[in-house]
Amino acid sequence: MVFSSVIFLWVLLPVILGCYYLSPRPFRNGLLMVFSLFFYAWGEPTYILLMVVSVLLNYVFGILLETVGKKKSLLALCVALNLLILGYFKYSGFLVETLNHFLAGSGRELPAVEAALPIGISFYTFQALSYVVDVYRGENKAQRNLVNMMLYISFFPQLIAGPIVKYHDIERQIENRTVTVDGFSYGVKRFIFGLGKKVILANSFAEVVDAVRGYPAGTVSAPLLWLTALLYMLQIYFDFSGYSDMAIGLGRMFGFTFNENFLLPYTAVSVRDFWRKWHISLSGWFREYVYIPLGGSRKGTVRTYRNLGIVFLLTGIWHGAGWTFLFWGLYHGFFLILERALTELGTGNGRQPQSVKERSDCGQPGHLVRWLSAHLYTLLVVYFGWIFFRADTIGAAVEFIRNMFLPHAAVITMERFLDRKLLFLLLTGLGACGPVQWLWKKWKGCGFAADGEISLPAMAGYLLVLWGSLLLLVNNTYNPFIYFRF
Repeated sequence: MVFSSVIFLWVLLPVILGCYYLSPRPFRNGLLMVFSLFFYAWGEPTYILLMVVSVLLNYVFGILLETVGKKKSLLALCVALNLLILGYFKYSGFLVETLNHFLAGSGRELPAVEAALPIGISFYTFQALSYVVDVYRGENKAQRNLVNMMLYISFFPQLIAGPIVKYHDIERQIENRTVTVDGFSYGVKRFIFGLGKKVILANSFAEVVDAVRGYPAGTVSAPLLWLTALLYMLQIYFDFSGYSDMAIGLGRMFGFTFNENFLLPYTAVSVRDFWRKWHISLSGWFREYVYIPLGGSRKGTVRTYRNLGIVFLLTGIWHGAGWTFLFWGLYHGFFLILERALTELGTGNGRQPQSVKERSDCGQPGHLVRWLSAHLYTLLVVYFGWIFFRADTIGAAVEFIRNMFLPHAAVITMERFLDRKLLFLLLTGLGACGPVQWLWKKWKGCGFAADGEISLPAMAGYLLVLWGSLLLLVNNTYNPFIYFRF
C-alpha cells in the first residue's frame, strides 16, 4: 500500500487516526504496531515474517550486547546476519547472473536465483543496524519492550521508503511523546504538500519518461531526449521528496518528529553540497556508521579519498543490484573526491571554504557569476548521473547520451509529448524544486508548511492541492513509485 492511494487516504488513515486518539495512551504504541504490520502486509503478505525475523534478531542482539558485554564479535555477527539477509534477497540474483556471464559455456553455470525483493528491506535493515551499533557504542540502552522495538522498525510512515530513522534520534519519542494542535496541523499541511508533489508533478513526469524510454534512443529526437532526462530529474526528486514529506507529516500527526530528508538539493553549488541536501538520512547514515569508523578525513589525504570512494560505492550498491547503480555511486564519488582535491590544492589545508552563496558579499557581480557557474556545474553532474541511474544498462545510458549530442534520424519528436499541460507542469516543477521556496522564505522567513498556523488563503491552497491530487487518483492516474525497488 502507498500513501498516494485512495484506499489509504479514505479508509486506512482515518481509521488509524480515530483508533489512535480514542485509545488510552498506554495502548497507542501497540495499536500503531498492529496497523503498521497490516499496512506492510497489504502489499507484502509473504515477507512480513522476514521483517519480524529482522526485528527479533536485532532485539535479541541488542540485549546480548548490553548483558553479555559490548563485544566486537557479537556486533560483527549481528551485522553479518543483517547483511546476509539483505544480500540474499537484493543481490544474490545479480551476483549469480554476473558469475554465469563469466562461466558461460563452461558447463559450471550456477542455477538462477529468483528471490523477490521485499519492499523497504534496505530501509528497515539500515534502521535495525543503527540500533545495534548505537547499543554497542553505549549511545542508548537496549530496548527491552518488544512492542516498542517492533514499532521502531515497522512504523508505517517511514517503513517502506524512509527517511531512515536512526534509533538514537527517536528513542525518547517511542517512550514518551505528545501531540499538539499546531503539531497535528503541521503534519496535515506537510502531508498534503508531499501528496501534491507526488501525484500532480512526479506522476505526470513519470508517464512521459516511461513512454519515451520505451523507445530505442536512436529513434527519439535529441531535444526530446534532453527533455526526458530533465523530466526524470524532476520526477525522482518530487517522487522521493514528496514521499518523505508525507512520511514526516504522518509522523507529526502521531507525535513523532523525523529529521528532514531533503533540503532543496537542486539549489546545491557542489556535489558535496548536493549530498548534504539529497536523501540526507542515507548520506548521514553512511557518514555516521561507515565513513567516520573508517577514519573519515582524519588519517591523511589518500585515506580520505579511499573512504569517500568506499562510501559512494556502497551508496550505489544500496540503491540496487546492477552495474548502473554501482557506476552511479562511483560517478558521484569521483566528483566528490575531485572537488576535495581541488579545494585542498586551492587552500593548502584541506578545509572546505565557505560556499559562495553563504558569503555576505555574494550579491557582488563577480561572486554571483561564480555562484551561477558552481550551480550549473552541479546541476549538469547530477543531470547526467540520473541518466545512468534510470537506465537498464550502462550501454543503454551511453547510447542515450550519445544521441543527445549526435545527429540521427528520429521518428519520435518533441511535439508528440510537449503539450500545454506538460509545459505548465514542467515550469511549475522547475519553480517548485527550489526558486519558489527560496523566494517564499525570503518573504515569509520560513519554508512551506513550516508551522502549524494557517490562514484562509493558505487553507484554500492546501485544499486545492488535496482536491487535485484526489481527482487524479480517482481517475486512475499513472502512479508508480521509484524507491519501492530499493
